[in-house]
Amino acid sequence: MLEEHRLESGMSVWLARPDTDEPRPAVMWLHERYGIVQHPKDMAERLAEVGYVGVSPDLFHRFDGDLDAVARGEARVEIRDDEVIDDFDEVIRFLRSQDYVRSDSIGIIGVCQTGRQPILYAAHRDDVAAVVALYGGVDNANWKPTPEQPVPMSELIAAVDCPVLGQFGEADHIISIESLRAWRDAFERANKSYRIRVYPGAPHGWFNDTMPGRYRPEQTAAAWRDMLAFFEEAFGAGWDTSRVTWDFASDISTEYDYSKNVRLE
Repeated sequence: MLEEHRLESGMSVWLARPDTDEPRPAVMWLHERYGIVQHPKDMAERLAEVGYVGVSPDLFHRFDGDLDAVARGEARVEIRDDEVIDDFDEVIRFLRSQDYVRSDSIGIIGVCQTGRQPILYAAHRDDVAAVVALYGGVDNANWKPTPEQPVPMSELIAAVDCPVLGQFGEADHIISIESLRAWRDAFERANKSYRIRVYPGAPHGWFNDTMPGRYRPEQTAAAWRDMLAFFEEAFGAGWDTSRVTWDFASDISTEYDYSKNVRLE
């Protein structure tokens, strides 16, 4: 059952627990640019269905503007790196205070706008066991310092020590294959492990089943299997942190042309 918890900062955290009294790993599913709409809540419940404590925090809790416009995609909330680190610190303190959470097994999945945030946190803290970037964190804005995001992605990658999974789509209009190669190369230059998957024909947002124009059931099912296998390894004994592994699997057309990728609703 999905429950809302209000933390000391005022941040809302939506949480779903698996049907067991045994302490379980926790996985944070971060919302897209639309904030806490139905999909991140659904994903918290879906994570609970497969045995994880599913958590979706509201990273826009400081925003006092029109949240309905944000939910419709008509307004955008910028996320500051320092505020994200504070938010994740608070969420993880909350999770570790619960007797149903395995405190050494916490993962984070960032999606679209929040794809940067799991890498960011893993670069600054050792409190997470694994992180996932789902069609986010790779576009050009992440590579140059800004007041809100002062550390470029290349430096964040160099500071990450936990397992990283990146999942992207061939038909993404925001993230090109060239950008993914740059992301991959940054891991290799830093001698860091990664696992990257590029799914054929998948547009930006393909995992979101509340957006029929973008949703791709076959690619979503494949990505979900890959994600669960990744967490099973990271939370268990399957990921050897004494080794550096580079695992890039891409399925794209021989006629791939990023300029032909378009935004879908």
